[in-house]
Amino acid sequence: MRRGLVLAAVLLASTAPAAQGAGDPYARLSRDGPSLSVLAKKLRKSLACTAGIARASRNPILLVPGTDLDPGPNYSWNYERAFGALHWPYCAVTLPQHATGDIQVAGEYVVHALRTMSARAHRRVDVLGYSQGGMVPRWALRFWPGTRSMVHDFVALDPSNHGTVDANAVCQQQCSAADWQQAQGSHFMKALNSRTETFAGIDYTVIFSRADEIVVPNLDASGSSSLHTGRGGIANIAVQQICPNDTSDHLAMGTYDPVAYALAVDAFGHETLANPGHVPSAVCAQPFQPGVDPATFASDYAGFLAAIGNAQQTAPQPSREPALECYVFARCKLPPR
Repeated sequence: MRRGLVLAAVLLASTAPAAQGAGDPYARLSRDGPSLSVLAKKLRKSLACTAGIARASRNPILLVPGTDLDPGPNYSWNYERAFGALHWPYCAVTLPQHATGDIQVAGEYVVHALRTMSARAHRRVDVLGYSQGGMVPRWALRFWPGTRSMVHDFVALDPSNHGTVDANAVCQQQCSAADWQQAQGSHFMKALNSRTETFAGIDYTVIFSRADEIVVPNLDASGSSSLHTGRGGIANIAVQQICPNDTSDHLAMGTYDPVAYALAVDAFGHETLANPGHVPSAVCAQPFQPGVDPATFASDYAGFLAAIGNAQQTAPQPSREPALECYVFARCKLPPR
């Protein structure tokens, strides 16, 4: 099955139309980003924060959900509870259409969230993202350079940093805009990873599972999730490096895997890259991460799955990948701000 998906990806890449703006280099890394096109009212409504965000004593954490999800079903029954118990302030951003719409638009929501949080807290922001949520903040950092000084630790759980051949196979028919953009070799992915993948001053901890069946391939640090270029600090860590028998799939990684959680908390707690050596082997025997209530796990996880199913049923299904915005390209002449 996996071999067939890889073949499909190769065939699609070889037959896809030339990228928009082919022959033109992508925007310089230092060029100012465009004004946000999303209405300010929508941006304000998308961000929900704990009371401790104002003038926080530690970096507040921005939670970014995965495709087909809002923060509630993704984080309310796990990470939000755990961070609350630690007295760590956080905000959660709701992306358009349950994170199934154009990721270029979702990136604007992340830009607004970072600006708002850093201004309220008077300090830098840490980021926790799952799947698409672990990738879309990189779009904000790539094309809105002013956000780079606002971020310190960036922890991504099974992020789709280089796309997935699963999307290549699904999108041979119709799929959501976000799925089109997360296909391996998509125009969006080429723009996202243009010129560099990381930026100085930001620590990028990528946590992935070799058992991931959604972001494929992800068998090692050469897979989709991992980052490699740029001046930022980078740690690409498979949960199996700590617990060889960890069989967590993609959905578990973003909700209840205790190894992923331990690595994320290590990064945020030490304000640097996660270190697998800091995670005790006893974590391997834990069924759930802190924050997950064993008594309500079945219903909480069922709600998580139901949210994904509902989003997939209601998401618009365009017949092609959304066009890249002008600001992506060096030839674009942005209007004065």
